[in-house]
Amino acid sequence: MSFQDLTAEQQQQLEAAAFRRLVAHLQARTDVQNMDLMNLSGFCRNCLSKWLRAEAEQQGIALSDAAARQQVYGMPYEDWKAAHQKP
Repeated sequence: MSFQDLTAEQQQQLEAAAFRRLVAHLQARTDVQNMDLMNLSGFCRNCLSKWLRAEAEQQGIALSDAAARQQVYGMPYEDWKAAHQKP
């Protein structure tokens, strides 16, 4: 079976689950800095939170940057920076 053979709902459920796993992985890997992610992959945690906010906006949902970042970082962004960001 290919991904295209799945129903739109099944595809969305799998994509949402993969997103949650990616976010959990990034939350667990606090040793990996955003700059490292940007250099290697062209996106970082901040990009992911901006994409989340943009998708919410497209669906008419008001989601602040701070709320989107907290979802991606697993804590308020300022707390994450203080605890994990290297100088």
